[in-house]
This record gives sequence, structure tokens and C-alpha cells, in this order.
Amino acid sequence: MSMLEQIKTLREKTGAGVVDVKKALEESGNDEQKALDILRKRGKDRAVKKADRVAGEGVIATYIHSNNKIGAMVRVLCETDFVARTPQFQSLARDVAMHIAAADPRVMRPEDISDDVIAKERDIWIEQCKAEGKPEKIIETIIAGKEKKFREEQSLLTQPFVKDPERTVGDLLAENVSAMGENIQIGGFVRYEI
Repeated sequence: MSMLEQIKTLREKTGAGVVDVKKALEESGNDEQKALDILRKRGKDRAVKKADRVAGEGVIATYIHSNNKIGAMVRVLCETDFVARTPQFQSLARDVAMHIAAADPRVMRPEDISDDVIAKERDIWIEQCKAEGKPEKIIETIIAGKEKKFREEQSLLTQPFVKDPERTVGDLLAENVSAMGENIQIGGFVRYEI
């Protein structure tokens, strides 16, 4: 694949500019996967820098599954109305709504899960470990791993994105922050199922 084709492919995947893609390819020795990782990391870095800026504009997007039994509504925020009206931002909002309908997140972030829920799950995990005959000294390590995984599976921003499980919903937002140049946040969501 030629350098131009690689640049085009990476731009389509990340939304990054030509110069950024070219630098990432040069840094990675023309390894497309390494360049993609470099661009994603830079996107996260830019997202962190923009995170304190006010996101007072945005859109509300919905998704209704084809069986009309599952639906989701999400509020995706950005800094300006100009960005909120772009096809890229609208598409991002629809994708997040579809993800919510498909993946059924319970909370926004892992730390949002209540201590009561974790306490109940811990009791179950401890009993499972004992039933499996796990040694007492490693049960706490196993429980810590199970808790981390449980929190990530239940949280929107840490769930693998349904259209590309190689990245999380948080990664998707960070990439779009980098591509659009604005702070982008999820302002809230609901999911309904019959």
C-alpha cells in the first residue's frame, strides 16, 4: 500500500488531519496499526486538554431498534452550535445512541456504580471463588479484578464500542474531540426496553 493510500485509510478511521497522519506514519515506520495507536493516544491527549472547556451546545439523538422493543436517547454536548450541526457530530451522536441500545450501560463512568451494588456483587464473587476452591490468599486479588471488569462492563465510557470493539466509547469521544477540535461530552442517556 502506498503512503497516500495509508494516509487516506488512517484519515477515514480517525478523522485526523493529513499532517498528523503523515507524522504518525513516519514515527511508526509506516506501520499502519502503530500509527493508528499513536493517533488515538494524541486524540486522548487533546481530549484531556479540552475537557475543562464548557460544552453548552449539542444534540439529542435517539435510536430505536428494528424490533421496536429497544430504544435509547442520548444528549451529546459540544462547545458550539456550528459543530453540533455538522454531519460528523450528528453521526457520532446516533452511533452513541445505537451503542446504548445495544450494550445497555448502567452508568456513565466506572466510579458511578454504587457501593451497594459492588457489595452485593462481591458477596457473589467470594462465594464463587470458595466454591471453585480458590486459595484464601488470592481471593482478594481475584475479587479486585472482577470488580474492575464489572465496573468497566457496566459503564458507557469504558464499554467496547459496538461498531468497533477495539476501542471504547471513551476512545471514540476522544478521537472526535481531536478531529473536531472541541470538547465533546455525554450529557446523559436513557434506555428503554419492552
